[in-house]
Amino acid sequence: MDINEKVLLLAIYKKEKDESLQDILITLENSRVFTIKDGKKLLKNLKQSKYIIDGILTLSGEAKAKEIEDEFKID
Repeated sequence: MDINEKVLLLAIYKKEKDESLQDILITLENSRVFTIKDGKKLLKNLKQSKYIIDGILTLSGEAKAKEIEDEFKID
């Protein structure tokens, strides 16, 4: 999993209840993490990996996001 996929998965994990996946892609594009086009490809990869189903994180998606969160923490 590349860094952009990790950032996207973590952003989905941390999203507000009223935020959509599209909102997250727009926010990350505005932050210049990646373009919407690239974000959609990354989102497709996350769906194929079964981390997201029907726009919601799966249990394995949540577990992976928590792992990524720990990886990004600065001690």
